[in-house]
Amino acid sequence: MNKPPERRMGSRLDKVFSIYITGPWGTSFGIARNISEGGMFIETPDPYPLGSKMEITFSFPQSDAEMTAMAEVIHLCFLDRTPAGDPRRVMVGMGVRFTGFSPEEKEQDTENLMVQNLN
Repeated sequence: MNKPPERRMGSRLDKVFSIYITGPWGTSFGIARNISEGGMFIETPDPYPLGSKMEITFSFPQSDAEMTAMAEVIHLCFLDRTPAGDPRRVMVGMGVRFTGFSPEEKEQDTENLMVQNLN
């Protein structure tokens, strides 16, 4: 079976870390499964609908610097990760695209911080 070509551009940090989501439905907690300069995948039991806008606050695992990004939901995911005969295990989440950073982050040169942490 042929694997489809990778459409993502740039480096990805394949780490697991906590994030906070703030949007039209309040504030919630999520788990970032990976991150790139353009966005991230967020595991959450209650993903936002496609096209929803939100703020995501997070710190890179190896850094104390906290940042807040504005993002938009571009992908929804429901993965059944259950081996045959085992109790059911699912992963629910959303892929988001970064649309900008908070004004405070721009002063701290967030883009350079992300590039440093992704390489």
